[in-house]
Amino acid sequence: MTETLTHYINGERVEGTSGRFSDVYNPAEGTVIAQAPLASLEEIDKAVAAANAAAEQWADTTPIRRARIMFNYLNIIKQRKDEVIEALSREHGKVWSDAEGELTRGMEVIEFACGIPSHLKGEFTEQVGTKIDSYAIRQPLGVCAGITPFNFPCMVPMWMYVMAIACGNTFILKPSERDPSAPLLLADLFKEAGLPDGVFNVINGDKLAVDRLLEHPDVAAVSFVGSTPIAEYVYRTGTANNKRVQALGGAKNHLVIMPDADLDQATDALIGAAYGSAGERCMAISVAVVVGDETTDKLIEKLKPRVQALKIGTYKDSDAELGPVITKDAKERIEGYIDSGLEHGAKLIVDGRGAKVEGHEDGFFVGGCLFDNVGQDMSIYTDEIFGPVLSIVRVDDYETALKMINDHEYGNGTSIYTRDGDTARHFTRYAQIGMVGVNVPIPVPVAYHSFGGWKRSLFGDYSIHGMEGVRFYTRLKTVTTRWPTGIRAGADFNIPTLS
Repeated sequence: MTETLTHYINGERVEGTSGRFSDVYNPAEGTVIAQAPLASLEEIDKAVAAANAAAEQWADTTPIRRARIMFNYLNIIKQRKDEVIEALSREHGKVWSDAEGELTRGMEVIEFACGIPSHLKGEFTEQVGTKIDSYAIRQPLGVCAGITPFNFPCMVPMWMYVMAIACGNTFILKPSERDPSAPLLLADLFKEAGLPDGVFNVINGDKLAVDRLLEHPDVAAVSFVGSTPIAEYVYRTGTANNKRVQALGGAKNHLVIMPDADLDQATDALIGAAYGSAGERCMAISVAVVVGDETTDKLIEKLKPRVQALKIGTYKDSDAELGPVITKDAKERIEGYIDSGLEHGAKLIVDGRGAKVEGHEDGFFVGGCLFDNVGQDMSIYTDEIFGPVLSIVRVDDYETALKMINDHEYGNGTSIYTRDGDTARHFTRYAQIGMVGVNVPIPVPVAYHSFGGWKRSLFGDYSIHGMEGVRFYTRLKTVTTRWPTGIRAGADFNIPTLS
C-alpha cells in the first residue's frame, strides 16, 4: 500500500487538495512507495501567506533566541537521526553511510547557525564627522524560498532554510518531488525544537510551484540547486521579478593527477569521489586528467580492479558502497551516455551496465564504469552524466590539463594530486573554478566557509552557507546619527564629505 504524503504549512501537515500527485519510488526495489501531492496555486499562496504573517515577529526575535532554537533543533536531529536517514535512503537509494554523511554535513550548517548572534554583528564608527557617528547593520529580507534537488534531500535544503531562518527570515521549501519525506520530517522536528508556526513551510510541487514562487510579490529571495538550464531559468525569472536569487547549476569536475602524485592516494580519491552516491553529486569527480601515458597506465592498473570490486547494494546492506540511481529514466540516460562513449571511440575498461542485486532485480542499479581515451568532443566528457561513470583523459603536460579545465563551461570544483608545491600553488591560483582542492578528492567547503562555483555553475553574486549565506539572506543598512548639542551648523547644500 502506497503512502500519501502531505505539505507542511503554518506548523502542521496539510493534505494536498489539487488532485495532482507524483509517484515516489524506492529505487532499490523499483516500486512506488508513496505519492507526493503537487501543490495548486492556492496551496502555494497559503504557504506564502503563512510565512508572510510570521515574518515580522520572527525578524524581531532576538538572534540569541533564534540560536537557542537552532541548538534545540540540532540536538533533536541527533536523537532522531536514524529516522531521518531511513526516510532519506528509502526514497533516494543512497547507502546508509553516505546518507549519514549527508545529514552530518547538514547538521554542521546548523552548528554554524548557532553562532548567528556573532555572525550578524555590524560595524560602528564613532566621530565620522563632528559629533556624528555611523553604523552598519544587517537585517532580514522577509519571506525566502528554496528549490532543491533530489540528490541531497536533507543537506541542500539545510544549507538554505537553516541560514535563512537563523538570519531572521521565514522560509518556504520546495523539495524534489522524488524524495520529499525527509524534508517533511525535518520540518516536524523544527517545530519540536520550538520554531514558531509559519516560519518554515514545505510545499511539494512541480514547475507550477517553482514559477509561482519566482513570481509571487511577497517572496523576497529564492535559492536554487539543480541543473544549469533550470538554474539559469530560475535566475532570469526571479531577478526579472525583482528578487534576490542564488542559483547553483551543473558541474563537470576534473581531478588532475601529476606524474609525481601518490597514485595509491589518487586511486582512493577517485573511487570515493567518482562512485560515491552512484555519482549523483554535483561535486562528483567525473573526469580524471592524467599527465603522461606512463602515469595513466599505472593509475588504470590500480583503478580497474577497484572499480570491478565495487559493492552494489541497498541502504540496508551495511557493506554496500553504492546504491541505485534515482529513477528508471536516470538509469537509461546514464547507460545511453555509456553507449555514446563507445560509439565515439572511448575505451570502456569497466562496464557497469546491466548490474543486478540479488533480491532487487527491478532496482535502478548501474555499476561502476571506467573509460579511457576520452576525447574533449565526446558527450561523456562535455555533459554532466550524474551517474557512476569516470572518464580518463590523457594529456602530455600540466599546462594542457589546466587549459582543459578552464575551457569547460562549468566551474564548480576541481582538485590536483601532486607532491610539488609550485604546481599546486599555480593550480589553486589559476584554475578558473569556484572550489579547488589539493590532494583532496572532493573540495566541498566546511559549513563556516561557503559553497559555490564559477561560470555556468552559479548564477548570482552569492555562494551558499557560511558568511556568504548570511550576506545573501540579509541586506545592509547604514545609519548616520547626530544628536542635538546646542550647536547649530546651519544648512549645508553640499554632499557630506570626510572634511
